[in-house]
Amino acid sequence: MKKLFTFLLLTSVTCAQEKPQLETLLMLPEPRAMRSERSIIPESALATVLSPAREIVGVPGIEVYSKEDFAKLGLSPETFAERAKKSAEKLLADVQPEVIRGADGRVAYAVYRGDRPVMASLLLAPSLPAIFAEMFGDEIWVALPDRHSLFVFPARQEAVAEFVADLATRYREDIHAASPEIFSLKKGHAPRVVAAFAE
Repeated sequence: MKKLFTFLLLTSVTCAQEKPQLETLLMLPEPRAMRSERSIIPESALATVLSPAREIVGVPGIEVYSKEDFAKLGLSPETFAERAKKSAEKLLADVQPEVIRGADGRVAYAVYRGDRPVMASLLLAPSLPAIFAEMFGDEIWVALPDRHSLFVFPARQEAVAEFVADLATRYREDIHAASPEIFSLKKGHAPRVVAAFAE
């Protein structure tokens, strides 16, 4: 009986360790039609807002703060966004990108994917450009068609061109679309929209 109890205890501890802690300070990229007074518009964005959100248990796994719940935090949207950068950094440290090579053997792009609907929130992680500096240079372009993915490209129009149709399909067909726009990321700069792959 003692052995069984020890086994069950160890199993429950292991399971508890495997479950990620739910993040409560996330800026969720979403279509501009979802905008609220708590949302922030990224630089040059025409179709995307960043809304204060938190992870939740169950479907859809993330929710935007209601007016009442956000007021309880005692934060402005701008202060929330600053703190959300730390959450994004923490998430970034826990995930690895899949690197995709082209027919010529060179890296074409990289993508972060996951079951947790927080991948698009990596947009705000300050160290994201540094991860790809050696591969793509000081500036990267990112696309986040849905909450579960973030694509990283070299900062060149031709590098993204062949993937536009796929990105647009992902955006249009996902019930939880994130953004139809492409963001430029550089160290020390806020995310800035440079193009769009869908309307």
